[in-house]
Amino acid sequence: MNKHSIITIIAIIVIITPFAYSGLSIFGMQQLEYRWNNPGQFTFFTMSNHGDVELCNPMPFWISFENLQIITFYDTNQRGVFTINPTTINPLSSTVQEGTFSSEDLSASQHIFMTLDFEFDGGDIRLDPNKLIVVVQADIPILGIIPYSTTTQISGFDFDQEMNSLDLSCD
Repeated sequence: MNKHSIITIIAIIVIITPFAYSGLSIFGMQQLEYRWNNPGQFTFFTMSNHGDVELCNPMPFWISFENLQIITFYDTNQRGVFTINPTTINPLSSTVQEGTFSSEDLSASQHIFMTLDFEFDGGDIRLDPNKLIVVVQADIPILGIIPYSTTTQISGFDFDQEMNSLDLSCD
C-alpha cells in the first residue's frame, strides 16, 4: 500500500468513528433498562420527591445521553418531569444516577400520584389508572451538536412494574 491509501483509510476511520459512537448510543438507549434504586420500593409519590434510578446497559458498548426525562401525564395534563443529568454507562454494567422532579403544581401531582400508587398496590379505584401515561425521552446529540431524541410512551401501570423490577440484565 502506498502512503495515500493509508492516509485515506485513517481519515475514513476518523470520520466514521464519531458517527458510529452516536449511532450505537441511539441503539443502546432503546435497550436501556431502568428501575428505582431500591428494587420493589418505587412509588410515583416517591419519584415526585426526587431520588435515584439504576440504569442498566445490557449492550457490549458504551452508551451516553445528554438528558433523560421521565414525563408523567394524567388525563393529557403534564403532572411533572423527573430528569436525570448527562451520563455515560459502561458496557454490560449499571450505574445509579440521581434525578430531580419538577412540576408546575407539585401538590396536585403528589395527590394524584398517592391515589394511583394506592390503586396499583391493590386499593380501591378512585382515579382511572388508564389515564396515567409516562413518556421516557432521551436526548442523544449526534457528534455532540446535532439534536436527536428517542421517545417511549408506556402506561403508568407498566412503568410502575418496570421501576419495581427485581432483576435487570446487569445483575
